[in-house]
Amino acid sequence: MNDTHTPSALEPMMSVEELSAYLDVPIRTLYDWRRVGRGPCPIHVGRQLRYFVSDVLADQRELSGGANPTPG
Repeated sequence: MNDTHTPSALEPMMSVEELSAYLDVPIRTLYDWRRVGRGPCPIHVGRQLRYFVSDVLADQRELSGGANPTPG
């Protein structure tokens, strides 16, 4: 039996504070991005917002022009 629901199999998450430090942007900016639909998509864990690390990395790839860079 393959038990994929063990704590060690859960995807890592970041808090708002951790993401703010990682991206070097103010916490207020993260909340503003959330309000206008920009940046990585957060989820609620209890009363806290959390971000999946994979979503943060995917968002960073998009911002760096990975697949479809804007012609300049």
